[in-house]
Amino acid sequence: MVRPVRETERIEEDSLQNAIDRLVEVAAQHAFEVDENSRFPVEAIEAARAGSLLGAAVPVELGGLGLGITELCRILEQLGRVCSSSGMILAMHYIQLLCLARHGRSEYLLQVQRDCASNQLLLASATTEVNIGGDSRTSSCAVRTLNDGRIELKKTCPVISYGRFADAILVTARRNEEAVGSDQVLVYLPAGDNTLNRTFGWDALGMRGTCSEGFELSGTTTAAGVLDDPFEKISAETMLPAAHTLWASVWLGMATQAGGQARSVVQKAARKTPENPPPSALRLAELEVSLQSMTDLVRSAVHRYQQAWQEPKTLESLQFAISMNTLKVSAADQVRKIVGDAMVIVGIAGFANRSPLSLARLYRDSIAPSIMVNNDRIYQHTSTLLLVSRGER
Repeated sequence: MVRPVRETERIEEDSLQNAIDRLVEVAAQHAFEVDENSRFPVEAIEAARAGSLLGAAVPVELGGLGLGITELCRILEQLGRVCSSSGMILAMHYIQLLCLARHGRSEYLLQVQRDCASNQLLLASATTEVNIGGDSRTSSCAVRTLNDGRIELKKTCPVISYGRFADAILVTARRNEEAVGSDQVLVYLPAGDNTLNRTFGWDALGMRGTCSEGFELSGTTTAAGVLDDPFEKISAETMLPAAHTLWASVWLGMATQAGGQARSVVQKAARKTPENPPPSALRLAELEVSLQSMTDLVRSAVHRYQQAWQEPKTLESLQFAISMNTLKVSAADQVRKIVGDAMVIVGIAGFANRSPLSLARLYRDSIAPSIMVNNDRIYQHTSTLLLVSRGER
């Protein structure tokens, strides 16, 4: 028997969709300027804040919207179509929020989640480190306990995306000064408890609005800010799969936008000579194959993660980690190819920066997924896992 939908549920769904629509509208309005000036998309983030979307992943009982990974990914698909930078910022924020929701069980961290929902806080992360690179599973910096019971840490970060604009940063570090590099914790560090000294600016080819600058980070905060689970568990169950599914959803939105633009151009050309379809129609059919393949890849991976959300044994398995890694490299490769192929179909109007049909910004942004978290590093990690995996699926 199908349960009837109550009117209050319809209102809530309509309100959520209205907030998403408003976010997408605002992000689209300012996307060109954000890219042109390599600036933080403050308007889009404020629209997300006004629609309570920054607290979307906080459980309902703590004041948030309680959205699951599937719903978050669909938001990011829509946002990725109009502003890649805004999409990636919201994706990175949701990754940290999901880490708090699953692994922050102390009263202090529950209150942090309430604050994230009520004040719509924006969260960033500091997982990379100079001389460590992009290997988030190793830290050189360590948590140091002070005489008053508080803790301090210092970390040289080659990148903290939108760090200057975040209300708090979640930082990986060794558990203490005696711990080995892989014995890590994740620390919630509010903006009022940290200092960021910028070491590198951000003037990149694409994803220019992410403001992925380098910093010397230092902070002193309460020991209660250390999340309850070791980072090894946080990474396996939440950070890694959330990152790859949320990022890939943004990239799918980018690919979908490029595919739609190519389709409209070919359809317009076909209407002029309906008896003789343009040669680009064949290229469009090929593009559709790639786009459908990427859509199936991303959405099936999101569904897989959603299904395994309450199954730590599955989430911590080697095969699940391998599947998430392959999602990342596949989606990163596919979005670059799809946007590039779409540009060839659209032609010079897609190549021009200021054309109404321009795909230039989207193409530059599509290069970033393979580079900003380098595919070779993911391949290397995957190859290590495959050497000890039994191959179960």
